[in-house]
Amino acid sequence: MSGAPLPAQAVTPAHSVLRRFVSMALVHGVLVAGAIFMLAPFVWMLVTSIKPPAEIFSGEIALWPKRFYGVENYSLAMEKAPLLRFALNGVIICVGILAVQLLVAIPCAYALAKLRFPGRNLLFVLILLGLCIPVQVPAMPLYIALAHLGVLNTYFSMMVPFFLSVFAIFLFRQFFRSFPDDIINAARLDGMSEFEIVWRIVTPSAWPAIAAFSVFSAVAHWNDLYWPLIVISDAKLAPPPLGMMFFADAESGSNYGALTAAATILTAPLVIAFLIARRRFIDGITMTGVK
Repeated sequence: MSGAPLPAQAVTPAHSVLRRFVSMALVHGVLVAGAIFMLAPFVWMLVTSIKPPAEIFSGEIALWPKRFYGVENYSLAMEKAPLLRFALNGVIICVGILAVQLLVAIPCAYALAKLRFPGRNLLFVLILLGLCIPVQVPAMPLYIALAHLGVLNTYFSMMVPFFLSVFAIFLFRQFFRSFPDDIINAARLDGMSEFEIVWRIVTPSAWPAIAAFSVFSAVAHWNDLYWPLIVISDAKLAPPPLGMMFFADAESGSNYGALTAAATILTAPLVIAFLIARRRFIDGITMTGVK
């Protein structure tokens, strides 16, 4: 009969292909929309940094300026404030914090993941509870202690509250749990100490997790304004966010072209570092969930 329905085998593949195409189109559409939403402020910052003041305050929206004013804006930004010094301060702070965090977190995470000792699970629960404590809670006692020690307005005062990272311990523990016990036992039979096992065998395999945490740590402390604003009063020691405040005060907030140029200069090192480490970062995020 001409009106009889087609067999299921004849329509299922076509429907499956169409359903898969629609699903992929929706997923990619959401991803593209999210990417545009996140990149729009950075694109606008770059565009504003090369526009003359007249075009910045005009009601017309254009991604490319009618008159290129980037040289003037970036030159003014470099003249009005020591932006390279602010960026160098940010590098010193981020590298110093990250180095101590890794030295402390890796052995702690290895102990929680591979060693058997009384109270291990309770200790891990306390570490998880530590993730719930914001940095603002211990700010006052830390400030008083640093003031009594006479180390305010130093790099050390900006770094010391973050030397212990409970998030790093948690992340590395999840990664180390998937490390084969047979390799560790073989190393012990060969006479290696636990210290040697941690740094010579386990840590080299953890580079993806280290790269992932390094990105998190660098972004957090490069952009941190709260703690440096409390302990730093010397502009020569200011990290990028605090340096931008000094720059805004110098400019009275009126020259947005120079302000966005300064923001671009101070944001560029972080973006470049992320682009270099992006593959390791993705591997670290995905592999820490594998058991």
